[in-house]
Amino acid sequence: MTSYQPRLAIIGGGPAGLTLGRLLYSRGVHVTIYELRSKPSAEDLNKPCGVLDLHTESGLSAIRECGLWEDFVPLTGECGEQDKIYQYDGELLLEDAADESEEPKRPEISRHALINLLMSNIPQDMIKWNHKVTAVTSRAVESGNTEITLDFVDQDKETFDFVIGADGAWSKARTLLTSVKPDYAGIQFITLDIPSVGAKYPHMAKLLGEGTMMSLAFHNAILGQRGAGGAARIYLAISTPTEEFGVASGLGGMKAAEAKSLLLNDGGLFARWTAAFQEIIAVGCDEATATNPNDTLDIKPLYMLPVGHRWDAKTGVTLVGDAAHLMTPFAGEGVNLAMGDCQQLSAVIVKAVQAGNINAAEFQRTLEPLIKEFENTMLTRAGEKAEETWRNKGMMLDSDNGSAKLVELMAMYSSQADGH
Repeated sequence: MTSYQPRLAIIGGGPAGLTLGRLLYSRGVHVTIYELRSKPSAEDLNKPCGVLDLHTESGLSAIRECGLWEDFVPLTGECGEQDKIYQYDGELLLEDAADESEEPKRPEISRHALINLLMSNIPQDMIKWNHKVTAVTSRAVESGNTEITLDFVDQDKETFDFVIGADGAWSKARTLLTSVKPDYAGIQFITLDIPSVGAKYPHMAKLLGEGTMMSLAFHNAILGQRGAGGAARIYLAISTPTEEFGVASGLGGMKAAEAKSLLLNDGGLFARWTAAFQEIIAVGCDEATATNPNDTLDIKPLYMLPVGHRWDAKTGVTLVGDAAHLMTPFAGEGVNLAMGDCQQLSAVIVKAVQAGNINAAEFQRTLEPLIKEFENTMLTRAGEKAEETWRNKGMMLDSDNGSAKLVELMAMYSSQADGH
């Protein structure tokens, strides 16, 4: 008798969903990925984007298990591992040497390059683009199993034996497991891109360095990353208790070039930064409007799930990545935890599929204790990282002198690594 092949779905085609899809496909397990966006074009993938720092024990381990290491390494040269930390007045407090080893310890890759790498190594009929999930529901059926149904915008419903929510902060799959929703984290992020910064603004490129640049003061921060195509991505972090800060300040309705004056002259924003940093903000605003004349300033509130958040395991559904443990970016763990989740979960699913179950009910009974153990391990690990992230956020942005505090923290980590 042929063993039962379960109906499996992943909601979300970001790094987590695609990593899990690749891992399952490479082990002969069929799964369908549903992504609300259109399939990205070559033009989309060439646009400036954020850069991801992958860690050995999680993100890089998943890349290796995906069988994509050799393809991954050539994609990591656009943002170096160098760190530069400045005071708001331009004083350089720390400059790490760039890692020039043949195999970088914590290589950076653009989000678009990672998406394209994973997407290109999954059969395209596994991914259903333009499928926005509006609801995820479950019901017990007479045959003894639980069916999980996905509702879509302008698409027919589809039913599965097991659904993985890799659908981010506002996960629809999460509603089956918990009523807890993300809380506002007290931070707003403004994103600006400066294309071809080295060619157009060499003095600015020198200030930014070859990797990551940070200047933290007065509860705010200017953060820079060198990115794909010689671009620089600038993040302006603003501490505010006002969740609707974009509306309240007026910044959310302005074009970036219009917002420049307020950003540079408001004492609660970036008026106290030195001229070199103000130039970065001014150029970033002008470039943003020149590139996308009709777009308003890209300003978004940051959210997080409660530190230590957990749920009771339920039949037919689990979560990975931000859907499971959304946190702020102040420890660089988000994508790493997500990819590590997927590496562990793929092993669990493969084990259940290969158990030779004869029907959906038996498959779910085999899978349930494995998922319970997976979720417990995942949430314990994520809770530790969420605690670290929250501490880092407080250290970096809850004082007038975040840069100096960050340098102290990095010195402590370096001393620990050296065994002192």
